[in-house]
Amino acid sequence: MLSGLLRLNLSHNLLSGGLPLELMSSNSINVLDVSFNRLNGNLHELPSSTPSRPLQVLNISGNLFTGEFPSGTWEVMSSLVSLNASNNSFTGQIPSHLCSSSPVLAMIALCYNQLSGSIPPALGNCSMLKVLKAGHNTLSGPLPDELFNATSLEYLSFPDNGLQGILDGGRLINLRNLVNLDLGGNRLNGKIPDSIGQLKRLEELHLDHNNMSGELPSTLSNCTNLITIDLKGNSFSGELQKVNFFKLPNLKTLDLLYNSFTGTVPESIYSCSKLVALRLSANNLHGQLSPRIGNLKSLVFLSLAFNNFTNITSTLQILKNCRNLTSLLIGTNFKGEVMPEDETIDGFQNLQVLSISNCSLSGKIPLWLSNLKNLQVLDLSSNHLTGAIPSALNNLHFLSALNISYNNLEGPIPNGGQLSTFSNSSFEGNPKLCGPILLRSCGSVEAPTISTTQLSRKAVLGIAFGAFFGVVLLLLLVYFLISGKSLITGSKTHNNEDVEASSHLSDSEQSLVIVPRGNGETNKLKFVDIVKATNNFHQENIIGCGGCGLVYKATLPDGTKLAIKKLNGEMWPMEREFAAEVEALSMAQHENLVPLWGYCIQGDSGFLIYSYMENGSLDDWLHNSDDNANSFLNWPMRLRIAHGASMGLSYIHGVCKPYIVHRDIKSSNILLDKKFKAYVADFGLSRLVHANKTHVTTELVGTLGYIPPEYGQGWVATLRGDIYSFGIVLLELLTGRRPVLTLSSSKELAKWVQEMKSEGKQIDVLDPALRGTGHEEQMLKVLEVACKCVNHNPCMRPTIQEVVSFLDSLDPSLQMQNSVEIERI
Repeated sequence: MLSGLLRLNLSHNLLSGGLPLELMSSNSINVLDVSFNRLNGNLHELPSSTPSRPLQVLNISGNLFTGEFPSGTWEVMSSLVSLNASNNSFTGQIPSHLCSSSPVLAMIALCYNQLSGSIPPALGNCSMLKVLKAGHNTLSGPLPDELFNATSLEYLSFPDNGLQGILDGGRLINLRNLVNLDLGGNRLNGKIPDSIGQLKRLEELHLDHNNMSGELPSTLSNCTNLITIDLKGNSFSGELQKVNFFKLPNLKTLDLLYNSFTGTVPESIYSCSKLVALRLSANNLHGQLSPRIGNLKSLVFLSLAFNNFTNITSTLQILKNCRNLTSLLIGTNFKGEVMPEDETIDGFQNLQVLSISNCSLSGKIPLWLSNLKNLQVLDLSSNHLTGAIPSALNNLHFLSALNISYNNLEGPIPNGGQLSTFSNSSFEGNPKLCGPILLRSCGSVEAPTISTTQLSRKAVLGIAFGAFFGVVLLLLLVYFLISGKSLITGSKTHNNEDVEASSHLSDSEQSLVIVPRGNGETNKLKFVDIVKATNNFHQENIIGCGGCGLVYKATLPDGTKLAIKKLNGEMWPMEREFAAEVEALSMAQHENLVPLWGYCIQGDSGFLIYSYMENGSLDDWLHNSDDNANSFLNWPMRLRIAHGASMGLSYIHGVCKPYIVHRDIKSSNILLDKKFKAYVADFGLSRLVHANKTHVTTELVGTLGYIPPEYGQGWVATLRGDIYSFGIVLLELLTGRRPVLTLSSSKELAKWVQEMKSEGKQIDVLDPALRGTGHEEQMLKVLEVACKCVNHNPCMRPTIQEVVSFLDSLDPSLQMQNSVEIERI
């Protein structure tokens, strides 16, 4: 480092305009970092007559720069060591003279731009270059032979471009220092060369989603430092035994999805004790798993579906020893076998996803499934299962997705618990099943039922997802209780009528803590009123189940409908460090935020009281409809819902102080009242952003398909992250599709829309039910905004206030939507 020079760090501010020429041409700055601002325009051209500058590090990533890279700028930066221009909108080709101008250049990062053309052969002259990243552009052509002359390269990353040709084994040997090779998402063909074994330092190998084929070279075993092997989405074949996995003790991810591998699972794989993810689905593997798979104590994700494995009972008995498994996909195997009812299958306590579909299995749904208390997704569809649905499945309180369709099940669907929260699509294709969910009477064998109003599917899922909104407010109550302050006061007397109604609770006459509303409401509820209104929390009044407890419908004597969430003692969170955030959230009140009435604690249970949302969640209307006219949202209704949700989000982003990052914006967290007015719900994952900060660093949370890419890269939660998630919601409204198109491939809606848009097929992404209705021009305008919201560069996303203004401009009546009743079609 040159002495007497400055390091100027202006990153993560709200700077706008162009990059001042004085900074670029300064003779006193050797590190210039202006990343993640809103700088825009073209970079200034520095004339070749300018004296060489001492600049060593230039980081302009995460801005709004456009145009081509100016050629003269680099010619006067002979000291440049690191250039990071990722996450902008630069066009044109990669500058070919970077290394000739800056012979000490060690890092070039140009990811997430709009660069095109071929990779310049001159990059091979970068004798000091260690990092070359240019993923997510539109580059084409082969990897130039000259590139392999850059023998110092450690990271070579060009994913998601249009590169073609083969991986030349003779040239690959030169890159012996490679640690990370990422060429996924291109159009490469041919085999993996035997010379791959010469890359002794290689840790990450990503060749997924190409057109490669052939057998895996046995020399791959020589890359003993490998941590990740990702080859999914190719046409590789042959037996896996050729690769000696015994030599790969550090392997954590082996992803071979969607290839044509044959044979059995090699014994050597079971020696990879650090393996976290093993994905072998959609190949031609057969046989049985070895009991040695129980040695994989770190295994979290196992995917074996679409193969030809046998003996499901033995497989499950073996896999139960993998105590850390959270996802198990073993469907389309085990043809003609019987679903095991063996109660000794008692493992899988951490399992969250279980899929055993399309296997033609017979027998009954086993009771041991009800012991999987953490299960969130259960898919037993397209088998030949018989008998009744076990009522014990109602004990799976975290279950959010169920598919037992197309079997031979019979009898009533058990009432009053978790199973009542699912739509008829979860049970269709079972002609002998009956119950209110299917609108099919059970006759003399019908179990006690709930009215269709009580089982309104729209209310069920909507309240289930929305109820967690108040959990954070309950934490405030915990804070006060811990600090010795009482929030619950009132009479402790009981009468005989109340004692019977609340025998399992204490102090049922106490008043609930009422959250003050802006309209001056002061009415006080007593807990006994809630007990009576829910018939002592009878199962007939269960309308949903969230992450921390059951949700009940309550109708007060005056006809007011409420949703009551009962949080069981060990399930609701107690973290005191959230107390300050909860206090602020209790002040966030807006007509497009779901209203919280009050809360209290009785014994070891907490209770949260909300306004009842008759039409449930947007997710349910878009993705769980009954395929009839009364379950269809036309475009004007969808637009009004988008506008209402944007208004709620605009309030927490720009009005309440401090601002709030929601972190879990999704269609299931947008609730609809009887007039289809939209409410943002579920602030259980939210974080505050104070005025002097632009982001918060936190753990990675959220929902698959909605999580902004920057969260996964740096666990940085920002208001712009919420914009990404809201953009996904807009795409759902436009396309009618889910945010993840298929669970098996994890292909996301945003990527599919962007691909279709790049091919000029914008009209084809619109929901077929909306085409031809005369609103196409308006929908395509919203599509443009949605695509801006899901831009990989956070700084290129609009603010929510800009989105609101745009929606207002489409239809001025949207500004009055809260006073307009929206009727069903």
